[in-house]
Amino acid sequence: METTNESNSKIVQWLVRTIVFIVAVVLLAYFFPQQGEKSFVFQEGRPWAYSLLTAPFDIPIYKDEARLAYERDSLMNDVRPIFYKDNTITTDMLNGFESELNALSEATLSNKDKKNFVDALFNIYNHGIIAMEQYKGLKERNITQISIRENNIAKKRDTEDFYSPKRAYEEMITQFSNDYQRHILQTCNINKYITANVVYDSITTIKVRDEYLQKIALSDGMVQAGERIVDRGEIITPEIYRILTSYEIMLAKQNTHDSYHKHYILAGKVLVFGCIIAFLYAFMAFFRRRMWSNNRALMLIMLLTTIVSIAAFVASTRGFNAIFLVPVTIVPIIIVTFFDSRTAMYVHLITTIICSFAAADPMLYIFLQIVAGMAVIDSLNNLSKRSQLFRCTVIVFAVYAFTYAGYTLFTEGDITKVSVYMLINLGINSVLLLFSYLLIYIFERMFGFLSSVTLVELSDINSPLLQKLSEEAPGTFQHVMQVSNLAAAAANHVRSNAQLVRTGALYHDIGKLSNPAFFTENQSGAESPHKNLDLMESARIIISHVDEGIKMAQKYGLPLQVQEFIATHHGHGKAKYFYNTYCNQHPGEEVDESKFTYPGHNPQTKETGIMMMADAVEAASRSLKEYNRESISRLVNNIIDTQISEGLLKETPLSFRDVETIKETFIDKLMTIYHTRIAYPTLNKQQS
Repeated sequence: METTNESNSKIVQWLVRTIVFIVAVVLLAYFFPQQGEKSFVFQEGRPWAYSLLTAPFDIPIYKDEARLAYERDSLMNDVRPIFYKDNTITTDMLNGFESELNALSEATLSNKDKKNFVDALFNIYNHGIIAMEQYKGLKERNITQISIRENNIAKKRDTEDFYSPKRAYEEMITQFSNDYQRHILQTCNINKYITANVVYDSITTIKVRDEYLQKIALSDGMVQAGERIVDRGEIITPEIYRILTSYEIMLAKQNTHDSYHKHYILAGKVLVFGCIIAFLYAFMAFFRRRMWSNNRALMLIMLLTTIVSIAAFVASTRGFNAIFLVPVTIVPIIIVTFFDSRTAMYVHLITTIICSFAAADPMLYIFLQIVAGMAVIDSLNNLSKRSQLFRCTVIVFAVYAFTYAGYTLFTEGDITKVSVYMLINLGINSVLLLFSYLLIYIFERMFGFLSSVTLVELSDINSPLLQKLSEEAPGTFQHVMQVSNLAAAAANHVRSNAQLVRTGALYHDIGKLSNPAFFTENQSGAESPHKNLDLMESARIIISHVDEGIKMAQKYGLPLQVQEFIATHHGHGKAKYFYNTYCNQHPGEEVDESKFTYPGHNPQTKETGIMMMADAVEAASRSLKEYNRESISRLVNNIIDTQISEGLLKETPLSFRDVETIKETFIDKLMTIYHTRIAYPTLNKQQS
């Protein structure tokens, strides 16, 4: 049955690894900038960051927008607005005006005067009247000529030849200036008979303009297939910039119709990204077996790598140096917080390589990111305070700035080539690293990992649970404090996680809070409550502190890693005092060992193994009658050798050398704790 469960577990692990691999590769290939969308990143006045580029096909050199706009404007100046005369309006207005004059009595107005009035209005209409708004528009745009369409033939006319309604009225008043004539015009309401008879022909005007625009050539040159365009390091002049822009336009047009070409590009992306991630998988499989077997660790690493890479891909399409805004070094910060520096460096290297495919200058990008990653790992090997992260941010920006300036001087030989905008981008990049503090908290909750920041917070003896332990079980509190010091010192010497051991040791005996008086360290000379209990009941109370500790840890929300110290600090060992006493009192009787055996399981990590040894050694050291190196060494060796012989430490990765180092550390620490003190002399009373 066990074999079947193990087999199923391995199948699930491989299934998860495969799915994560496929999803990561697909996302990277999908979000990588399309060749037609952004095949190159370049700037006018900057050096070309890629290898020699030759024209793969004939490339028309397209005019830039400024030049096309200038040519359009110049051409539009030659296209005159087209109008036409509406003779019907002229006839209607003249007939109406003449009828108005005829209605006047002959005594008031002679036939000659009537004819003069009508002829004057006819001459104005013959010149043409344009609507006021259109007339103003012509003046404001300084259009000196317009075209008048007659029988599908456009004839040029000066704008000044035409009247606006206001100007036509003024012309009539000017011609007939005496009071009598003006009275006649007012009586006839001359304004009513002055209206526009020259109408704007918008349809014909737009049609003519479109015909003119079609004559504008979009390109003014050609690069033949195979012709050199630009080489690495060459400064991009305005002309080269135009050619490169034209090349991308043509490339986009071709790729729109070339699905066969797209399929090859997609296959290449999948192969490249698949190969890179396969190396990351291989690193974990060969050198980080515990991480490889932990799907949560694998998913966190792949999530970080994929998200940061996609962010870099997207940024690369937004500008020449926009990719440097993406805080790639946030990856080693999080990885080194949860795992180790070597893993952090390897994952950072993989992420940087993936992102560099979208960088305009891959060499510069890889150089800056690798150096910054090393600075992060060297300055942040054990994140426990926010001030460390701020210091790391300052260091990263300084490294970015100096390495960028050095690279520019090395490749360009000119200090003016150091871009202020690039330094601003790198500064923003560094500031964004501060968000890693929040991300660490989020990933702790998502994946169940434990950071040094949380361990430091849990180690605060003013935390509610430890405060309660110090008040209700002061002897136990002193015991866990001593155990934490012993275990942390040993962990440092065998390159284990000292902070985790220290925190686990502080909480390993919290289960004693349920019955503190039943444990020797809390009795303070009072009569033991075990006196009136049988041995099995006493053993039950003692061993129950493991289960009680787990319940209390869950109640207070302690992380699973800390709960593991509670469950394993006695392993499958026995409550020796009660077990041995019972066996001595009942010789020949078959003893039910489960009644005296702790309910936890044996430690499986270096940290829990060290804590088990420190717990037993510290408790036993209090029973020594004399404290010297010989007695302490004998005690330490006896206890740890017994634990090894009983198989309590066989599941831990501790080596024989580690065990010997731990023993020596315990002996040295106990010698320091129980050092002898000199007696202070009393002051003799002076003789009076």
